[in-house]
Amino acid sequence: MADVLAATLLAPGQLQLQRFPYPDDLEPGAVLLKMLASGICGTDKHTFRGETQQYAGTDHASSTPFPIIQGHENVGIVTAIGDGGATTFDGSPLHVGDRVVPAPNRACGECEFCRGDFPYYFCRRLENYGYSLTCSESPHLFGGWAEYLYLRPRTPVFKVPDNLPTGVAVLTELFAVTHSLDLAAKMPRPGGFREGDTVAVVGIGPVGVVHVAKAKLMGASRVIAIDPFAPRVALGVELGATDSLVASGADPSAAVFVRELTSGRGVDVVVDATGHPASFGPSLELLRDGGTLVEVGAFVDLGTVPVNPATILGRNLTIVGVAGEDARAYDSTLAMLAAHHETVPFHRAVTHTFSLDQVETAMQTALGADTAMKVVLTPNAEGKI
Repeated sequence: MADVLAATLLAPGQLQLQRFPYPDDLEPGAVLLKMLASGICGTDKHTFRGETQQYAGTDHASSTPFPIIQGHENVGIVTAIGDGGATTFDGSPLHVGDRVVPAPNRACGECEFCRGDFPYYFCRRLENYGYSLTCSESPHLFGGWAEYLYLRPRTPVFKVPDNLPTGVAVLTELFAVTHSLDLAAKMPRPGGFREGDTVAVVGIGPVGVVHVAKAKLMGASRVIAIDPFAPRVALGVELGATDSLVASGADPSAAVFVRELTSGRGVDVVVDATGHPASFGPSLELLRDGGTLVEVGAFVDLGTVPVNPATILGRNLTIVGVAGEDARAYDSTLAMLAAHHETVPFHRAVTHTFSLDQVETAMQTALGADTAMKVVLTPNAEGKI
């Protein structure tokens, strides 16, 4: 077969189309996908800008090994399977022709965190498609911004429901990050999240807007969308926000707005999805006493901010840091999307689609925070999904 076309990030800011050998011989248990769609994530934008320190402050911090093929929000068709076959995450067999969403991470299965009841991103030998596997090593195709994606054995894979459009399925990885709200729902009072609670989402980018939709579907009585860009706020309203404010999360007007809406009480849960440390402290100000801050936006090291621990203790606040999606959340996420996509316009979160040869334009569009939400590449469909 002809070589495979892929968008390669040679170094920060240097995207180039390159060709790699088609992997004719798959290792046992490996899966090859023909790519249908791959989203541009905030992590991809950070990597493109050279902000490559991930899991900062932990003993498994890592930096991107250039060159790489980016793309970890993927949907594809199973094209080939290595000897011995492969299964989905729930153990059912995979077949050529299945439309699937692969998880972006592959855990070792052997460390103490893999053996325990932890999200798989706790793994100390974690491999990440799209940013920790270099394309300089065979079989090269370790990212979704290519015509084919090579999945190593034991990569979690999930079948896409037949009634779920690819243009919504590409949001699965993003929506799986909202397991953060499921975690909050399991917490005892005074923190946590219950049906009827109030939720403020600060930063209505792709991560923020899916938290808006999930909070509403989980029964929040009030969902407040806060972002400095009016088009993003408007999309948040489309996907479930009951109240909105066009302002930065660090702007004092946000606290005034939230206090007025809640009769001075504050909200039960704040989701800080800005990706900017400056919003962390102000997000605490939006909470009621005993409330919960879910921090999902600061995945790479962007600096620190001063926080007085006495404020957290005195108000009995809970802070939940969520380092990504959880493989255990994918099946329920796909089921949720399939059940609600005809009544909730999830597809509106995808604002732009591009073919693979338009990757540089796609990245520049994704970097334009005021106009773009989820930007998607369609390696085999000429910009259509």
